[in-house]
Amino acid sequence: MNSSSSSFSSTVATATSSILPTPPVILSPCAACKILRRRCVEKCVLAPYFPPTEPLKFTIAHRVFGASNIIKMLQELPEEQRADAVNSMVYEANARIRDPVYGCAGAICQLQKQISELQAEFAKAHAEIMNLKCQNSNLLALVCMEVSENSSNSSLLSSDHINDYGNNTSMFLEDNSVYAAWEPLWT
Repeated sequence: MNSSSSSFSSTVATATSSILPTPPVILSPCAACKILRRRCVEKCVLAPYFPPTEPLKFTIAHRVFGASNIIKMLQELPEEQRADAVNSMVYEANARIRDPVYGCAGAICQLQKQISELQAEFAKAHAEIMNLKCQNSNLLALVCMEVSENSSNSSLLSSDHINDYGNNTSMFLEDNSVYAAWEPLWT
């Protein structure tokens, strides 16, 4: 019985060891080691961030920062910040290649200028809307006053004059206060 139980436990041990996932085998070196023409070791600092499918990513960063500086920066950072650091380095390198003088700062200044221009345009549009609302409310108030005056005066007028007065639309055009409502409040 002892021999059968030991053979069973050895069978279970071999079965469980074949079920457990094996560590991934690197088939090709990372993009950094491939470009640098060196052997990619198992614990390569650059391998997680520069996969073999993205060689341009390392090439751009390498042109601006150099491989040794990239490795130094990554080794100084905790692992959870390394991916963001690599993305930042690649972005900065792209910006530096496009604009060698200003790099990212040039893009930031351009975007800030665009924001301030859009804010000024928005403020101007908002002021214009407020101006039109004020003009609309002034015109509405004048029309209401004219209608109320006409209704109080119409009770005094005879029925003959009501028809003549009702067909005369020039009363709105002759009044100078109506034109004031159409003038802008500020220029």
